[in-house]
Amino acid sequence: MTARVFTAARNGVALELATIAESGFDDFRGAVIERVAAGGRLVALFGQDQGSSVGLTAVVADDAEGRLAVARTTLDEDHYPALTPTCPQAHWFEREIAEQMGVKPQGHPWLKPIRFHRSWRPGLDAWGRAADVDPVPGVADFFRVEGEEVHEVAVGPVHAGVIEPGHFRFQCHGEEVFHLEVSLGYQHRDVERQVLGGPRKLTPYQMETAAGDTSVGHMTAYAQALEALSGVRPPARAQALRGIALELERLANHTGDLGALAGDVGYLPTMSFCGRIRGDFLNMTAAICGSRFGRGLVRPGGTGFDVEAPLAKEIAARLAAAERDLENAVDLLFGTSSVVARFEGTGRVGTPEARDLGLVGPAARASGLERDVRHDHPTGIYQYAHVPVMTSHYGDVNARAFVRWLESQQSIEFVSERLEALPETPVRAETKPLAANSFVVSLVEGWRGEICHVAITDSSGRFARYKIVDPSFHNWFALALALRGGAISDFPLCNKSFNLSYCGHDL
Repeated sequence: MTARVFTAARNGVALELATIAESGFDDFRGAVIERVAAGGRLVALFGQDQGSSVGLTAVVADDAEGRLAVARTTLDEDHYPALTPTCPQAHWFEREIAEQMGVKPQGHPWLKPIRFHRSWRPGLDAWGRAADVDPVPGVADFFRVEGEEVHEVAVGPVHAGVIEPGHFRFQCHGEEVFHLEVSLGYQHRDVERQVLGGPRKLTPYQMETAAGDTSVGHMTAYAQALEALSGVRPPARAQALRGIALELERLANHTGDLGALAGDVGYLPTMSFCGRIRGDFLNMTAAICGSRFGRGLVRPGGTGFDVEAPLAKEIAARLAAAERDLENAVDLLFGTSSVVARFEGTGRVGTPEARDLGLVGPAARASGLERDVRHDHPTGIYQYAHVPVMTSHYGDVNARAFVRWLESQQSIEFVSERLEALPETPVRAETKPLAANSFVVSLVEGWRGEICHVAITDSSGRFARYKIVDPSFHNWFALALALRGGAISDFPLCNKSFNLSYCGHDL
């Protein structure tokens, strides 16, 4: 069945749209469920407005073989049998499809809005609301746990400090959490719909701010997609510089997270040190392109900036100093028994649950899944310079923190080696128009995990559909799972151990 439903694909390789198999919905549904059950991973599942119908596209990864499979179907009615009851990885995707396309996955156990925006299609949306009326974010029926002495605790969407808005509702019995409901959508900017008809001059800036702390990651995924669609190969030096920027972005954020985790348990030495060291890594990126977040550095065809030999030497020296400081700060953290005692056993997500939910990034690797785009679906510099996959097995706060430290060490080694041997080539190739009626999947391992951009062009070589899946999209429900059976006081620590993006989710 799967042979005539799926079309083989690879990361960053464009296909002619006409070559992608399209099947009836029953075959499509059965094949996706079967392939995921056999060990595949649902990278993307999304809808496309086709006027009187809705097209569905699924991208399933075979990480062990480094391959992707693409399937397409068409829905002629406003409903279809949900995949979620037998394929939990489809859970969040089907809620998004219902909201965007106004088609209802019947039998979905958790069907409700995830972003609270108007439907992309005319008429009524999947919730029975007029599609041209903007719903109020957060106004929805919350799930309830009934029982004597069960109570609710509502947190947000406005939080203390400089924190993005998101609402969390706990169903508790005393201190024990029975269920946590995560309600997002307050950062919704309609990015996917805004880029239709592109690319435009504005599009790169929209990609860099899809999730602001992952500017390099998202922009690299976008650049890869355009390069595949236009047949452009970035020069070797540009590929190396992109890898340096990606790993500096990973280092800055992993360091910040380790410091924040220390702060959440009141361990101030590591919190203070990591706050400063994070700035050191950000400043290395700023030394390259003038932006601490790497904006303007990655551009289709290569990079917008170069690193000459004196600057490479300076960054290498800064990196070595930051490595020594970070090692001292982390040794303090994991060498303090009271910290480790608070981390261990808190917010555990086991390997089977992580696999069922389709987790990505450090959260997946901390639960024992060897899952990393740099290793499984490498592109660019990662085809030639391999980064070992760092894993743990217990899936708790301690594991998620320790994986960050292991990955930081690998990133430092990677950047150091690239700075010493930058290829002697230009940093940018001339861009070309995009191929018409084409399709590409672009995957990048951002610091939170897998970033997926899927681009489909029309007969004019413009975007007919552009799908973005931030790693947070896969991982938010894992936070709810991590809190089950734990204490409500564990929430800040668990939340920070995942450190998911609100705006990256609310595209």
